[in-house]
Amino acid sequence: MRGIELTPEHPVPRLADLGARAEAAGFDTVFTSCHYNNRDPFLALTEVARATDEVRLGPGVVNPHEVHPVRLASAVATLDELSGGRAVLGIGPGDPSTLRNLGLLDDRGLRPVLEAFETARALWRGERVTRDGTFVATDAGLNYEPPSGDGIPVYVGGEGPHMCRMAAKRADGLLFNGSHPEDLAWAREQVEIGLEDRPGGPDGNGGFDLAAYASVSVAEDADAAREAARPPAAFIAAGAAPPVLDRHGIDAGRAADVGDAISAGRFGEAFGLVTDAMIDAFSATGTPEAVGERLGSLLDHADGVVVGAPLGPDLEAAVDLAAAALDRAEGG
Repeated sequence: MRGIELTPEHPVPRLADLGARAEAAGFDTVFTSCHYNNRDPFLALTEVARATDEVRLGPGVVNPHEVHPVRLASAVATLDELSGGRAVLGIGPGDPSTLRNLGLLDDRGLRPVLEAFETARALWRGERVTRDGTFVATDAGLNYEPPSGDGIPVYVGGEGPHMCRMAAKRADGLLFNGSHPEDLAWAREQVEIGLEDRPGGPDGNGGFDLAAYASVSVAEDADAAREAARPPAAFIAAGAAPPVLDRHGIDAGRAADVGDAISAGRFGEAFGLVTDAMIDAFSATGTPEAVGERLGSLLDHADGVVVGAPLGPDLEAAVDLAAAALDRAEGG
């Protein structure tokens, strides 16, 4: 995968233009991030679909808590129909900082994610679904068939060991929220454990794709790129598991303070609490040459890369610069 994340904090027409620019730059997949306090990701994806011809499109990543999983499956199927079979589902447990605002923090976990995408696959195959687990559905079905049917790829977004292993066992890929080679090396270890239990072995159902979902900030001005990385580093640090924080020597109390400030809407305070260690651990920043070197180190362990927010201080220029960095990382 050679993907890019666009965030609906920007107006939808601008996202559509950026999606077209990303396709022209050589990206093969466009994800939109999914947070209730940004614009609707599926409306944004609709416009990106209209502005592009070949790239795959999907939420990256949506959670199964804010919207009923059957409704979510239908939204992805509709996107698949609209785009001519280009949809991909990125699904994960959800961002703790924003789910806290909705009273859903305690609902996060592996089982809701698994039940949601297994339900989606059944619905896409034309089956009717009855479930009484993390959600309830009684004889639910879709009255239409998406072009891709059960062939819509499912990527699990996560970073915990059980989520990584479950993805390797049951999904088409893992979107691992990581920008540091040590984290991707660890993720590869978890994936290899999960693949041992995959039906048909590691290559069962067409194989498995581990993608580094990396926060990237690239610009010709390295200092400007680093400063632009503060907001995503804050969100990532706030949601990082204790072992991840320990791996990079980041104070857990400081990360918790960042999360509290985000949940309260005090974003300036949250971004001000971000340390150099957080930026180094949770972002690939700098010039195209420096970012290319970091992405190359991720590809030592991952099968592909999704370049994620913020991309850079100049968003339009950053799309092209990120593509150039990936070319460098891939040896092109």
